[in-house]
Amino acid sequence: MHESARHIVDLYQRHARAWDQRRRANPEAFEGEQVWLERFCRVMGQGGQVLDLGCGGGEPIARNLIEHQCAVTGVDSSATLLDQCRQRFAGQQWIHADMRSLALDQDFAGILAWNSLFHLSPDDQRAMFAVFERHAGPGCALMFTSGPEAGEAIGEFEGEALYHASLSPGEYCTLLDTHGFEVVQHISEDPDCCGFTVWLARAIY
Repeated sequence: MHESARHIVDLYQRHARAWDQRRRANPEAFEGEQVWLERFCRVMGQGGQVLDLGCGGGEPIARNLIEHQCAVTGVDSSATLLDQCRQRFAGQQWIHADMRSLALDQDFAGILAWNSLFHLSPDDQRAMFAVFERHAGPGCALMFTSGPEAGEAIGEFEGEALYHASLSPGEYCTLLDTHGFEVVQHISEDPDCCGFTVWLARAIY
């Protein structure tokens, strides 16, 4: 495992404001993401309670969910980004926590790990599926992004190494099945969504 995997939480806290600014600076890129959020909301049903894991500053993902009448519980490891969420969306719930150890004693109609799960090591990603299951209500929609194949990739943000990892598509399918989810839609490197590899699933209980 690359050394940068151990520093992902600290990196986002150090550069929280730069990340928030970058996330809000390119509305055209959000158009493809919006299509997936609409699919997510259709699976979940209108106005559900959503757990947004790695919510960042709430722009643009949480804003879009709120506009769809969802009640958002956002979780992030950056206190600075959560302060932005509280200022922008005071009526929602914002929790400072590491999603790897999350135990809220609450279930949700939808769980989102958009561009967050893939910053975890492969073993931490495997363990996250128990976290998803623990927080999934009946028929819960689950959506996350991954890499197109198993491996690690090191990007760069603000001059620092930015860790990404992915399991294989087959292993994601196995983990979803083991933890009570069925795949609704999966596109690898979606050309209409910034090349993201997206998984949309539904709890089968």
